[in-house]
Amino acid sequence: MDLRRRAPNPSHRNHHLLKQPQKSSSAAIRRSPSPAPKASDALPLPLYLTNAIFFTLFFSVAYYLLHRWRDKIRSSTPLHVVTLSELAAILSLIASFIYLLGFFGIDFVQSFIARASHDAWDIEDEDETRFLLNQDRRPAPCLNSSISTSVSRRFMDPPAPLPSLGDEDLVKSVVSGDIPSYSLESRLGDCHRAASIRREAVQRLTGRSLVGLPLDGFDYESILGQCCEMPIGYVQIPVGIAGPLLLNGCEYSVPMATTEGCLVASTNRGCKAIYASGGATSVLFRDGMTRAPVVKFPTASRASELLFFLEEPANFDTLAVVFNKSSRFARLQKIQCSLAGRNLYIRFSCGTGDAMGMNMVSKGVQNVLEFLQDEFPDMEVGGISGNFCSDKKPAAVNWIQGRGKSVVCEAMISGEVVEKVLKTSVSALVELNMIKNLTGSAIAGALGGFNAHAANIVSAIFIATGQDPAQNIESSHCITMMEAINDGKDLHISVTMPCIEVGTVGGGTQLASQSACLNLLGVKGACRESPASNSRLLAAIVAGSVLAGELSLMSAIASGQLVKSHMKYNRSIRDMSTVTS
Repeated sequence: MDLRRRAPNPSHRNHHLLKQPQKSSSAAIRRSPSPAPKASDALPLPLYLTNAIFFTLFFSVAYYLLHRWRDKIRSSTPLHVVTLSELAAILSLIASFIYLLGFFGIDFVQSFIARASHDAWDIEDEDETRFLLNQDRRPAPCLNSSISTSVSRRFMDPPAPLPSLGDEDLVKSVVSGDIPSYSLESRLGDCHRAASIRREAVQRLTGRSLVGLPLDGFDYESILGQCCEMPIGYVQIPVGIAGPLLLNGCEYSVPMATTEGCLVASTNRGCKAIYASGGATSVLFRDGMTRAPVVKFPTASRASELLFFLEEPANFDTLAVVFNKSSRFARLQKIQCSLAGRNLYIRFSCGTGDAMGMNMVSKGVQNVLEFLQDEFPDMEVGGISGNFCSDKKPAAVNWIQGRGKSVVCEAMISGEVVEKVLKTSVSALVELNMIKNLTGSAIAGALGGFNAHAANIVSAIFIATGQDPAQNIESSHCITMMEAINDGKDLHISVTMPCIEVGTVGGGTQLASQSACLNLLGVKGACRESPASNSRLLAAIVAGSVLAGELSLMSAIASGQLVKSHMKYNRSIRDMSTVTS
């Protein structure tokens, strides 16, 4: 393998060439070394015959073994039980593979490395020549930058940096449209300065002041390309703590980001009642994120052919392999189809580890669609999401079949705690739950809304822990049940939430404040020992907090204290006229 190596210093290399004595061509021929022996010289047959034998052996044995394994699968024979002929075939397959790898694979890799090294050294030689030619015309400090610039332009053209303008000039350029606002971060290389310039440009364009919207004290680098585009500041939302919530034998201090008075205090009272009664218990009974593309065919009968193909159990394993290539955590669980004329809606459900998983499942769906395109060339993809998922919208399919984490949480509240802590009675709570959460919601035609205020708690925890607030819509699907037990003395309360969509990695969970709240709960980041356990625990904590919130609010309504408590805790004592002025 001939690899050309460049000497460390061209002047040294030229000096070395000058010192070489001149030799005649005939002497050079006489003294040229003989070619080195090759590995193929030791073969008993010519190289092309040896290669042909091993090629034939490899594919023949592979074909034989595949047929044997197919027969074993059909006859339910264990694959590890092998006959003497199968053992010999396996050894032949390994031997031929090693031979072919040695004579072809290694040579291919080496030739690839040689070509890459050859090209790299050609670039270096070119830059070196340019350096030598221009060293008397360019100042020394600029040599390295000119070389790196010429090399980098071969591979990519980065965004043109802005000239060294002052902030005032940049603001005027943004206002006039000469500089697009969205390009400030990439062209300035300073996210905080970009946000400041954009903020001032917005104030001038709108004629409205942004005083009161904070700018400093935030890491704008952390949201670049991840959480928010074209930032001009950040909104402050207070975070309160409810708890301790005693859930499955562990205590949790629950962070809640909200601007609604009484919410944290009410949830905290529910946690107190649950704690005094021995705690709550939760069970996660389903975990799978969904994505449902819509595909279109020339005819409805052709669309039904794909439906039958997808519902055939024998095809699921193949589709799962294609789907799971998208991530080491993605695991396809099931495929559900719904036909509407020529349109077929395909709902994929998969496990996503500790991530909420929308991007993960979307990549897996894309892989499957590309695979199906080969089998059904007349298939037209209408959209990666056909609303059969269903994401960020109330939908019966989520309420019935679940999406994300499906959790049920329950607690037994003693009659003494109901009277002393919640200031009501067991019978009053059971009666109110029946006429309000069940009957009242049914009259309203509620979809997944058979509860008092689950969305309040879900939204507050979502914002505090960096979840997608828009997914509060389906994550707040909840039915609250209350029953009198132990001859009517005690209360059994439960919440069933089939669509809690949470994650502990990705998105807003990586921001400093939200990451701190996740750390407070002990679910920050991914769990290496047991993937998905952190996100599942977070879902359980959400359900337990909803249980506490439901218990407290229902008690306040049953005892007639709701309006009184809101007037006490949800009204500011400050003179707002002086504040606004």
